[in-house]
Amino acid sequence: MRMLTTAALVCAAISSPAKAEPNLERGFAGALRGCEEWVLNPAIWTSGTGPFLATVGLGEQMGLVDQVDEVSLPPRPLRRANRYWRINSTLDAGFILVVSDDLPMCHITGGGSTDLQPSVEAVLSSAEFSRRWNLEQGSVNNGMTTTVFRHREAPQFSMMVSRAERSGERLDRVQVLATAMHRVAN
Repeated sequence: MRMLTTAALVCAAISSPAKAEPNLERGFAGALRGCEEWVLNPAIWTSGTGPFLATVGLGEQMGLVDQVDEVSLPPRPLRRANRYWRINSTLDAGFILVVSDDLPMCHITGGGSTDLQPSVEAVLSSAEFSRRWNLEQGSVNNGMTTTVFRHREAPQFSMMVSRAERSGERLDRVQVLATAMHRVAN
């Protein structure tokens, strides 16, 4: 596993030959926004999910579902009082946001037959994302880029995002995986 510098990660994202798709960018950015709001602002959903959905801003593109495939579930220790949000970004690609009513965490998976890598990289390298998240470290292993981010306003909140290193890879399986946890001080 090799470690990447911030500059190397940004250069890798910029040099990607494929183009990001606005609906996929919007879906991934919405999943990230939903993750942050659910964990950092629980008052927005404790009395009903309407305010949460309005804040995420994806409209009918995002909806609560009863269950998701095993591949979209978070690691076993995080499977407690989960709710599952499906985000349809294109006809054949989208994201699943899993949140918990009991744990300060969220889990995002993305996939489909459309290449998500350029759109995910566009969101992660955007000024909007950088205003909220600080890049901590990154690595590449077997064609997967994994980056750890820390929330700027809530440093106990960190997120690990794994995705294909290059465009056009992983179209036959999960293309992006993000898990975020808010560590509560003892």
